[in-house]
Amino acid sequence: MASVGNIGKHLLVCRKFSQRSLSFSTSLSETHKLLMKTCRDFAEGELIPHAATFDQEHKYPKDQIKKMGELGLMGISVPEKYGGAGLDYLSYAIALEEISRGCASAGVIMSVNNSLYLGPILAFGSEKQKELFINPFTDGSKVGCFALSEPGNGSDAGAASTTARHKNPGWILNGTKSWITNGYESEATIVFATTDKAKKHKGISSFLVNKPIKGLSLGKKENKLGIRGSSTCNLIFEDCEIPEENLVGQPGLGFKIAMMTLDSGRIGIAAQALGIAQASLDCAVEYASKRSAFGAPISKLQSIQNKIADMALKIESSRLLTWRAAALKDEGNKYTKEAAMAKLSASETATFVSHQCIQILGGMGYVNDMPAERHYRDARITEIYEGTSEIQRLVISANVLKEYGF
Repeated sequence: MASVGNIGKHLLVCRKFSQRSLSFSTSLSETHKLLMKTCRDFAEGELIPHAATFDQEHKYPKDQIKKMGELGLMGISVPEKYGGAGLDYLSYAIALEEISRGCASAGVIMSVNNSLYLGPILAFGSEKQKELFINPFTDGSKVGCFALSEPGNGSDAGAASTTARHKNPGWILNGTKSWITNGYESEATIVFATTDKAKKHKGISSFLVNKPIKGLSLGKKENKLGIRGSSTCNLIFEDCEIPEENLVGQPGLGFKIAMMTLDSGRIGIAAQALGIAQASLDCAVEYASKRSAFGAPISKLQSIQNKIADMALKIESSRLLTWRAAALKDEGNKYTKEAAMAKLSASETATFVSHQCIQILGGMGYVNDMPAERHYRDARITEIYEGTSEIQRLVISANVLKEYGF
């Protein structure tokens, strides 16, 4: 494994050359290949050996997240002047896949901090907000979270019942946000709340909130099916007072900020799902090559070969969709449909491939002596958070119909 110091040097090289816009192609530049290798080395040395423990003990990978921050991975697409690595979004997708291949929990922690927390502040925050809420959150010592979903409005993001009442000079938040990844460990959050009910989704605004703060309490830590090394809980606001300057953008801009944030976040979840799928394929191929039946490795059986072919095909197809969405974002082009396609394809691929991995392993796939069952459990959430598969299909179809003029 490459040492942390060597990986850091590699990332500096990546930073130097990644400022150029990358036109989408089927192959990566040498710079991106170098980033892929260094992140893979880190995952194999620092994440894979501990991933089962993080899962079984519901343990937050604090030391590994700190090292990821030191490598630039916790603020990978944030400009250097704000403490980030200054790399492009394709670099982010590549790095996140490799981290998630090592540990899906570390992958989602990295994804939320980069896409959902830092992303909207970078795009819509003031310079003062960037100084206070970005710079301290790029080195892995602190992480942020994103508070949009509520107990009664999961996919209906425009029906926020959490309210923000203006009280000069400041705002008072009341309401509950649910399913908040990084909820326990985060030290700041971006919160979406209704400031004008009459305007419906156009009356939603976004706010930055430090944690801990008076008036904000945490719900129970959810006991989840997968990604159990990351925490998920409710954020409960009860007359929580925040400063006037913590409003992000203008009043009523919150829904737009949330939707734009989810577009880029879906590329991150696609990359996470790819990492889980690739880890499942790695596990299946290694086992099939060593497990003998009927006098030969089971990899010689046509039924097993067919499964491996289907698994590899879906992974490569989803990877190209993910890279394309990332490249479009880097080039400043519209990518809403492509991000939804990438997220839908990669998440369903992760479920399919992890399922087939268990089939290939048979009984060994059903026990936690092997990582197959963990990959299967981790994969399921990728079809749910940041927009379910059903929502992705609505986004895709709406954009296709619009392209046809309907």
